[in-house]
Amino acid sequence: MKDAKGHPLAKLSGTLVLVGAGKMGGALLDGWLARKLNPRKLVVIEPQPGKSIKALVRRGIKLNPKTPPGKVAAVVIALKPQVAPEAVPALASLIGRNTVVISIMAGRTLAFLEQALPGAAIVRAMPNTPAAIGRGITVAVGNARVGATGRKLATALLAAAGKVDWAADERLMDAVTAVSGSGPAYVFLLAEALAHAGIAAGLPAELAEKLARETIAGSGELLHRSELAAAVLRQNVTSPGGTTAAALEVLMAADGLDSLLTRAVAAATRRGKELAG
Repeated sequence: MKDAKGHPLAKLSGTLVLVGAGKMGGALLDGWLARKLNPRKLVVIEPQPGKSIKALVRRGIKLNPKTPPGKVAAVVIALKPQVAPEAVPALASLIGRNTVVISIMAGRTLAFLEQALPGAAIVRAMPNTPAAIGRGITVAVGNARVGATGRKLATALLAAAGKVDWAADERLMDAVTAVSGSGPAYVFLLAEALAHAGIAAGLPAELAEKLARETIAGSGELLHRSELAAAVLRQNVTSPGGTTAAALEVLMAADGLDSLLTRAVAAATRRGKELAG
């Protein structure tokens, strides 16, 4: 991360409005403050704020203000998608000519957002749950009104949750959701399954769960830090004719993990398209 004082958010011109301060919205908020965004430039709209959000008022954040903010640089919508039809149109009064709207609502398309907020520069983004520790990955796509300046601001705001990439085509977002949005659940399931397999092999449950948890976490960190491809890291662990090779012969069979994950991601992608209508 850049030196916080030199971060683009430290020089934000205008107000940043966060609509919805649940887990994902709260994670972004923490990241913005860590990057030295002036709390007095922050407005949070949250009908049921938790203690941590209420405590930020003492630092200068405006919580559910009765008077509208002045010039709004960006509005970040972190609401549950099911409340969007009622809640999003009500935000139209916050949108100025240069305001960027960023939605992290799953399944809510640019077309939906453009209908609710006509004329707005809109970014649709899909973060994932490691955003809670600043290690997420977010993919974003903008409508035609998002220029270079808006894209730069959106990137700076979303980077508070981790890495940011941009998609050229919104139709990719269902597959993005299936891979990275839902992906943490697949990894957690792998940890569960590895622990169950250890127990089946005779390990005490507590030891099996600890080994699985630390192995998944450590391997993920190694993958994060290494410049080597995942396939190379896998090969580095595998001695010909050894125990790892015996296990991989099962996992890499035609009906093994690769095939299973391909079907799983395809199912998640189809479901995403169904939910988006």
